[in-house]
Amino acid sequence: MATKRCAMARIADVVSFRHLFVLSLALNVSLILRGVNQNEKHQSGAPMAVHKGTKASQMRFLSFPSESAAAARETQPSVDENGGQRVINLDHGDPTMYEQYWKAMGDKTTIVIPGWQSMSYFSAGKNLCWFLEPELATQIVRLHKVAGNAVTEGRHIVVGTGSSQLFLAALYALSPQDSSHPISVVSTAPYYSSYPLMTDCVKSGLHKWAGDAKQFDKDEPYIELVTSPNNPDGFIRHSVVNRTGGILIHDLAYYWPQYTPISAPCDYDLTMFTVSKSTGHAGTRIGWALVKDVEVAKRMVKFIELNTIGVSKDSQLRAAKVLEVVSDSSEQAGGSESPESFFHFSHAVMTERWRLLREAVKDSGLFSLPKFSPAHCSFFDNNLGTQPAFAWLRCDGADVDDCESFFRGHKILARGGKHFGVSPKYVRVSMLDREETYSLFIERLSQISS
Repeated sequence: MATKRCAMARIADVVSFRHLFVLSLALNVSLILRGVNQNEKHQSGAPMAVHKGTKASQMRFLSFPSESAAAARETQPSVDENGGQRVINLDHGDPTMYEQYWKAMGDKTTIVIPGWQSMSYFSAGKNLCWFLEPELATQIVRLHKVAGNAVTEGRHIVVGTGSSQLFLAALYALSPQDSSHPISVVSTAPYYSSYPLMTDCVKSGLHKWAGDAKQFDKDEPYIELVTSPNNPDGFIRHSVVNRTGGILIHDLAYYWPQYTPISAPCDYDLTMFTVSKSTGHAGTRIGWALVKDVEVAKRMVKFIELNTIGVSKDSQLRAAKVLEVVSDSSEQAGGSESPESFFHFSHAVMTERWRLLREAVKDSGLFSLPKFSPAHCSFFDNNLGTQPAFAWLRCDGADVDDCESFFRGHKILARGGKHFGVSPKYVRVSMLDREETYSLFIERLSQISS
């Protein structure tokens, strides 16, 4: 009897082991198939080595939408579950378009910050900007070298909570401290819509908004803001006043290869950049200025010290990692670690979006867009067109005087020309929203007829 029980126990053990083995094998196969299926859904092109001189039209990337995906989007209804048209908000330049790339990068930009790290107000090193994290400074210099868009030698790096804080810090640093009246601040229209608001926000006795630089005729000191490529119209800009006593601030938030050909490294006294538009990480709230004059840099640092007592170290460390991955992707493009360059991917997406927009505008006959001449881009080593982060649309219909209101009537939210110092017949539309939103915008724009 005991012998029989032992034999049955051995059989049960064998059966149990075999059952567990089969179950385990089935689960693993299921997970593998699921992973393959998700990967096929997420990735469309085959990996390819990306080299300078490769034409954008010839590029295919792991994360770029496939033709089948585009066809699927065309069949999606443009109405919500309640039967009414969805409001498309393209008023802000929220760069969620870049989520697609960063999801494909997985955990390459993941960082872990222990509870004891970054507790001090002060950063290590001996930077003039005492709250600048050394690793962020290193990666800023490296990225500008990779992109070829800015001179960093002989410059002081000042980090800020986005370029908005840096703009205010620059105004504070450049405004005369002993003047009996505020210095005039100007920019060529159409200018960035927030410039007037930020300049006069606190009613400072140091500076005041004086409007369009083309109309400025006062024989007195002034600060001219030069945004290049320009927000909202995308054109390369230069100073226009060019008189004695003038001080320049160059806002180069969009001077990156995905938006415009990089003709040469910019070499100005004070330039501003931001991760918001360079990598898409707007929520990180990190910008930086490259400042030639040490005294101006010191005053900018003092403003930020008084305003926010420095800049978040956690955000700086995250931004440093993101910039590192961007640089790696360009330097190692085509390899197993970085099958595609961030700038090549972004350029391809922008190229496709502008193609779709120009087709929709042409078919409608109701709108017009700026025309840009191709130029040589040192980063791609090729002649390429400009494809700005915003579309500067003009409503050409004789019965449309306010393009913003016209778009709102079609449940498209965009920013009208009056906010940029020009005619309300213009409207600025963000090109950086998610694929679903942008596709819906193109579909709805195509349906607008006279």
